[in-house]
Amino acid sequence: MATFGTVDLGFADLMLSGLVNAAVDGSPSNPPSVHAINRVLAAVTGIGAHDEVEGMLATQMVATHFAAITLLRRLKGAENIPQQASAGSLAVKLLRTYTMQVEALQRYRGKGQQRVIVEHVHVHSGAQAIVGAVTQGGGVQSKLEDQPVAPAITHAPGQTLPSEIETVGEAVPSSGG
Repeated sequence: MATFGTVDLGFADLMLSGLVNAAVDGSPSNPPSVHAINRVLAAVTGIGAHDEVEGMLATQMVATHFAAITLLRRLKGAENIPQQASAGSLAVKLLRTYTMQVEALQRYRGKGQQRVIVEHVHVHSGAQAIVGAVTQGGGVQSKLEDQPVAPAITHAPGQTLPSEIETVGEAVPSSGG
């Protein structure tokens, strides 16, 4: 039950039977071996499901992986181009699906990469701003720690800077006309 992240025996049984049906060779007349069942259980255990959602995703991941490996084995033994194309195409789809499942598990566990882009920052008179990465302990890790400090930019009241509308002096000719 811990393998599938549950305390419910019925859920664990459902996941195990689905996993055995999808990832282990066997038939009613030739049931899968204990060794084969233990291999797929070890793979699910390695993912370390913490709850039922992770248990279902882990089961899907292992089944997808085994199906992809089976198709890669068929690709290796394919005797003609159509067989190679079919097995190769399905294997690629399954391998991409597996990658998406891993990413889904990481997002579910909160390990998905997050990125915040700040485009405009306004610091008003009397306010403070921090440039750098703020840690949870309240500290600041600045990329500018070892950089020389530039003089502050100040503004003198009554003094205006030229804009595109008002030009100071004569225009300078450019080579592009």
